[in-house]
Amino acid sequence: MYEGAPDYPDTARMWELLQKYDVTIFYTTPTAIRMLMGSAPSPSAFDLSSLRLLGTVGEPINPSVWKWYFEEVGQKRCPIVDTWWQTETGGMMISALPGIETIPLKPGSAALCIPGTDMAIVDEDGQSVPPNTRGHLVVQRPWPGMLLTIWGDDSRYEDVYWSRYPGRYSAGDYAMRDDDGHMWLLGRADDVLKVAGHRIGTAEIEGCLVSHPHVAESAVCGIPDDLKGQAIAAFVVVKEGADCSPGDLADAVRRGVGPIAVPKVVCVVSRLPKTRSGKILRRVLKAIACGEDIGDTSTLEDPEAVTEVSEAFARLQGD
Repeated sequence: MYEGAPDYPDTARMWELLQKYDVTIFYTTPTAIRMLMGSAPSPSAFDLSSLRLLGTVGEPINPSVWKWYFEEVGQKRCPIVDTWWQTETGGMMISALPGIETIPLKPGSAALCIPGTDMAIVDEDGQSVPPNTRGHLVVQRPWPGMLLTIWGDDSRYEDVYWSRYPGRYSAGDYAMRDDDGHMWLLGRADDVLKVAGHRIGTAEIEGCLVSHPHVAESAVCGIPDDLKGQAIAAFVVVKEGADCSPGDLADAVRRGVGPIAVPKVVCVVSRLPKTRSGKILRRVLKAIACGEDIGDTSTLEDPEAVTEVSEAFARLQGD
């Protein structure tokens, strides 16, 4: 297990470790993969032949990022295990099963529910939705590893996880099941913006941005807007040497998602605030965008990233 930053002291760090220690399984976050995608050197400059399995966890992975991971890091021979689980579930519940060739890998899909689990995708009223329809992910029967309560707060446990769909565990994630039964995780259900009465998932906008050939990473949040109630702020890291303006990125969202999803503010920075495990601290970005206190930063990997983002956003607001 490696607990350091994936780009310290430089962006060759991961590839050097994989090569030096003949690592066989590389399991990391989509955020870390996107960061490595946009940086030199290429993994092809290193001997990664020891790898036999790739994994990703923590957030949905964009298909273009999945393909790069498979082709450039796994050299088209290592299967990718895109796992869905929560601390609360105590173990993986949706995942590909490497070695079972009858179950195809689909870029961006977490594949199938683990045998023995009973999961469903439901609408606001708790009714199962048809294939290829977004809904709320629920666990229909208890799972041995699941949490029994929240320490010292049984009522909160019931309210957060069980009250919305009585008798079923609400995961708090949006998901979709395709015609083959493969699960597609679509981001947190509470990461939904309401712009001029339209509900838009942040994952949809972020996915559109990172699919742009010049974008390495992105994160989106809502900001107050007198006219629309809520507007969109996008924080974007472009790849080294790329020439990409905020207007170009806004146009990409207009084409890819629609006019209603175009960010009011596009803030281009060299890095985003992240935890030491590589996850983007969206809470911190939202606090910066809304002029609020950023709160606890004990998990922050690079405090200077907060300073850079704060100053860049302030400059945009002053223009």
